[in-house]
Amino acid sequence: MIDIPCVIFAGGESKRMKKDKALLPFKSRPSLTLYQYEKFSKNFKKVYISCKTKDKFNFKANFIEDIKEDIYSPLAAIYSVFLKLKSSFFAISVDTPFFEMKDFYKLYSHIDENYEIIAAKTSKIHPLCAIYKIEVFPKIEEALKKGEHKLQTLLKSSKTLYVDFQDENTFLNLNYPKDYEFAKRISDGQTHSFL
Repeated sequence: MIDIPCVIFAGGESKRMKKDKALLPFKSRPSLTLYQYEKFSKNFKKVYISCKTKDKFNFKANFIEDIKEDIYSPLAAIYSVFLKLKSSFFAISVDTPFFEMKDFYKLYSHIDENYEIIAAKTSKIHPLCAIYKIEVFPKIEEALKKGEHKLQTLLKSSKTLYVDFQDENTFLNLNYPKDYEFAKRISDGQTHSFL
């Protein structure tokens, strides 16, 4: 079992989906959140769910509620996680259901190197498929004091290692209803290609 905590980020507004994507059914599970939670719980000693409020979930889990309830910001959520865990952690977005353990190990193989953030990268950067080390916490604190909430800005100002992945399919985000329907077809075996 992996010692570093896994944190599933499920506190977004889901504006483009028009409904809370964290609660959408996926595969045989009643929600994407439960699907991700059960999947990663098989390999990590501790799995947490980062959210605005745990009240919307109808299952037991380790929840970390955002301290700043009025701000929808991944950076504020990461700040809340650091305050709770006081340790490095692996961050994964709730709406990235095709990211698997083999992909995590590719990031984790760099854990002992001198970086503050280890982030996945394809044709774009994936800041919520990344390892955040405790050493980066002061920079997050400083950014929030300045009203800066962009994760990309944090990555640029930190010692960040970008780990290259060739398969864009691994990082398919379920942002729109069409993405969700497409992902369901893939998981049901109705199509063999993401593209």
